[in-house]
Amino acid sequence: MRIGITYDLKQDVPLAADLPDDYQEEFDSPATVEAIASVLRGLGHRVEKLGDGRPLLERLLADPPDLVFNIAEGQGIGRSREARVPAVLEMLGIPYTGSDPLTLAVTLDKDCARRLVASEQVKIPMASIWHPRENLADLETRSSLPSACIVKPAWEGSSKGIRTKCLVDTPAELRAAVQSLWRDHKQPVLVEEYIEGDELTVGVVGNDRPQILGVMRVLPKRQQERFIYSLEIKRDWQNLVRYECPARLPPSCTRAVEEAALKAYRVLGCRDVSRIDFRLRGGVPYFLEVNPLPGLNPESSDLVILARLAGWSYEELIRTILHAALTRHGLTSAPIATV
Repeated sequence: MRIGITYDLKQDVPLAADLPDDYQEEFDSPATVEAIASVLRGLGHRVEKLGDGRPLLERLLADPPDLVFNIAEGQGIGRSREARVPAVLEMLGIPYTGSDPLTLAVTLDKDCARRLVASEQVKIPMASIWHPRENLADLETRSSLPSACIVKPAWEGSSKGIRTKCLVDTPAELRAAVQSLWRDHKQPVLVEEYIEGDELTVGVVGNDRPQILGVMRVLPKRQQERFIYSLEIKRDWQNLVRYECPARLPPSCTRAVEEAALKAYRVLGCRDVSRIDFRLRGGVPYFLEVNPLPGLNPESSDLVILARLAGWSYEELIRTILHAALTRHGLTSAPIATV
């Protein structure tokens, strides 16, 4: 089978002055693309690296592959950017891995995702959305939030914009954080209740009967009064955090987190694979967000680390994602791999 890989690469060039330093945070390295390609070749497939943008469109029109392994995040700041490649593939009738355009658009918009997940009786933190040019004088009174809040860009992933300073306690800190994100990311801002508790991420694979790959707890190596899994932490993860999978939680908490993850996966229409983030407070999981295009860097991506700790090799993870997509498209009768 000819399999194309779609992706956006980090560019080793100076960023424009009006772009934040995390603009390319979601984009992949050539090493990640080659790691996926190597696994696919090892399974006997011919692999073509397609990239994204106009060159991708030209190649798809000239000689479409049998299937696309999609990890393209999309350029720009629009809330539908992750949906563009799947939309093109559907228009051209090319099968692909991962979720469809609607799911990718809904999940990138954190507030839309929260509302859908809440419809399945999964707990979410209290929150309010603030659009650029709104009157910040009304921020504290209109939001009805507790004093401790997390301030985030509404349409980003990979912790873009989420820095240590985004955990705020005072009206002055709140206004400053909102203004900073408006300036840097040029999109609405989600002001969300800070949930004190364990930081958890859940890997889910499959379709008709999705399975939990594992529940991983993210723990700071240095004692902190309040821990947030910020961009500063993720950029220095080897020194600042340790990962625990399976998470050492009471069985009732593990069941609650897994059930919440499966509810979120289904109601958001996720396919083949996703990683879903929660905070656990008082035994109750609070949904934060879902990543239906989880990073697949063979060394540093959370889903890959989770899989490795759960006993899965990188090859097994990529093969499982591929087989889930092939089975969904009716291109193979092979079952989803399990460990």
